[in-house]
Amino acid sequence: MWEESFDTDEVGGKLDYSPVSWREYFDQMEDVNVGPSDSRDVFRIYKAGSDGPLLVLLHGGGHSALSWAVFTTAIASRVTCRVLAMDLRGHGDTLVRQSDDFSTQTMSSDVANVIQACYGETPPPIVLIGHGVGGAIAVHTASNTLLPTTVGLVAIDVVEGSAMEALHSIQNFLKGRPKSFKSMDHAIEWSVKSGQIRNLESARVSMVGQIKRCEVDEADTLEQASPVPDVVVERNEEFYDQSYVNDKENTASEVVYKWRIDLSKSEKYWDGWFRGTSNLFLACNLHKLLLLAGIDRLDRDLTIGQMQGKFMMQVLPPCGHAVQEDKPDKVRQQLSTHLLRETEPEKRKLQTFI
Repeated sequence: MWEESFDTDEVGGKLDYSPVSWREYFDQMEDVNVGPSDSRDVFRIYKAGSDGPLLVLLHGGGHSALSWAVFTTAIASRVTCRVLAMDLRGHGDTLVRQSDDFSTQTMSSDVANVIQACYGETPPPIVLIGHGVGGAIAVHTASNTLLPTTVGLVAIDVVEGSAMEALHSIQNFLKGRPKSFKSMDHAIEWSVKSGQIRNLESARVSMVGQIKRCEVDEADTLEQASPVPDVVVERNEEFYDQSYVNDKENTASEVVYKWRIDLSKSEKYWDGWFRGTSNLFLACNLHKLLLLAGIDRLDRDLTIGQMQGKFMMQVLPPCGHAVQEDKPDKVRQQLSTHLLRETEPEKRKLQTFI
């Protein structure tokens, strides 16, 4: 049961929902400037490792680079590699001029521009790894050969068929999600008890990138829309305990915590994120791995492609949509087995790509 993951996060017999710093998982944090000097976009990135292939980690919609924190520690402890996790435009602490442009072309170009800014024209061998919307962006980045040194592609719980079917339910999800929280601790507790993130360790670092501290006054109605989650809706998302959140009757509070991003206005891009991604994924001439939370996620094109041996696939139940957060060790194991061949793990040595 996923509740077992709570054992290492207890304080005095009670679960500890306090936030944890990114420093526990990454070596460094940077703000990368992209574009002309007079109108630059600034992307927040987190890095770990200094040798080996570069794992470029792209988070899902409404999340941030911190959703990869626990996974980063898991993979870096077993293989020699470099990790770069970035806050996509409009997310986390990234600041861009056109924050409402969520087209696949713009977002995939962002990824290429950040990597070029960090590593120049000849970056190390790259494995693109994306979750949800980030997985779709990874597919478009690879398909358009925006990073020529890419050698591997990993998509986590993103499938065109099931994603397109779920688009209609996103607005309902938005209406049922808390608009604000009394504290960061309350937000973390809600994320775990609602099933949004089923690993308390990950929730304690990841939620910091999803919500922010806001000053409010009595006139603030706190009716700001919540961010759109990735399109797979969990069964237990109806959990809603009023003790965690601020409502109109409690608007005199000086401080609340709200979602960092409102993706509801990006609805015109939702279809474009996923339509055609299955065939694009299959057409990429790279080592490919698809990780799913459930076998029901697979669509027809990917089912045929998997039967033809065009990519590797693994289902990792029991977990929610945030696969890399719920089961970071399982994701590390699959990545190591299928894309990165581990030898002498005690020396953290990467041998080769399969």
